[in-house]
Amino acid sequence: MNRFEKFHPLWITLSIGAGFLLGQSSYIKGAASEFITPLLMIMLYFSFVQISLSQIKKGFTRKSFLWSSTVMNFVATPLLAWGVAALFFGDQPALWIGFIMLMVTPCTDWYIIFTGIAKGDTALSTSLLPINLLLQFILLPLYLYLFTGASGMVDYSFVIEGIILVLFLPFLLSIASRKIILRNKSSNFIEKIQHAPIIFLCLTIMALFASQGELVLEYGDLLLRVFFVVMFFFLLLFFIGRVVARGMGFSTEERASFHMTTIARNSPIALAIALTSFPNEPLIATVLIIAPLIELPVLAILAFVIVKLDQGR
Repeated sequence: MNRFEKFHPLWITLSIGAGFLLGQSSYIKGAASEFITPLLMIMLYFSFVQISLSQIKKGFTRKSFLWSSTVMNFVATPLLAWGVAALFFGDQPALWIGFIMLMVTPCTDWYIIFTGIAKGDTALSTSLLPINLLLQFILLPLYLYLFTGASGMVDYSFVIEGIILVLFLPFLLSIASRKIILRNKSSNFIEKIQHAPIIFLCLTIMALFASQGELVLEYGDLLLRVFFVVMFFFLLLFFIGRVVARGMGFSTEERASFHMTTIARNSPIALAIALTSFPNEPLIATVLIIAPLIELPVLAILAFVIVKLDQGR
């Protein structure tokens, strides 16, 4: 992890603070919301353009790891998230939806960084990335229907529109432009833009808090509840992952990879969908904004714990 990546939580915190300050201007507050969707699309484009389609083939070579990770991410974790949401957020539909959207979308970016810190198999983890991305594209509308439909807040036409606009469009553009980049032998361009996703995520956060920042103050007690529930959920995933990884007979490196791919969540993509699918429910997006502030320190601590438990014997 380089110096820039080490300070991801700091950049996000500064973006929140800057958004609050900018939101004090009524002009900026009114205009900021217009920038959110374009910034999200740019953020996701820069994330997607760094993914090679050839990686999809590699994800099918380690079948036991692939199937265990897939079942954990797309069956066990969503069911567990539904149970936890019902237990802690039954009286708050917006928090319920935000929590579900966060927990049913496996990470497609920084989990690889933490896999390396935990001494895991980064090549194996990277090969899962396109699979996780593809499955969450397909399954997210289904999860929203199954696990949040009772709330009466979901307009699925907006969900589909949001997925097409902020996910599929940047994804298709990234495929086309990546071919042009590689054809022109400009592979160093990919290295130069490796930090672009977090930069545009921070700009998106700034715009969101400039336009809706007062919600954090208004719903501070609810967001504190989210903090403790998310921490609890990550610990549950860690202990379940220990049992599954040992039961499958994974190597030390595979075990670390399994932990990171099943614990890390895709808050930027969940945020992108929330902002376009639920424009009149900003509390949902606010839940997803604070998620990286919880998740990144937790992943760093868990990476240290995994090394001590599995490498320090």
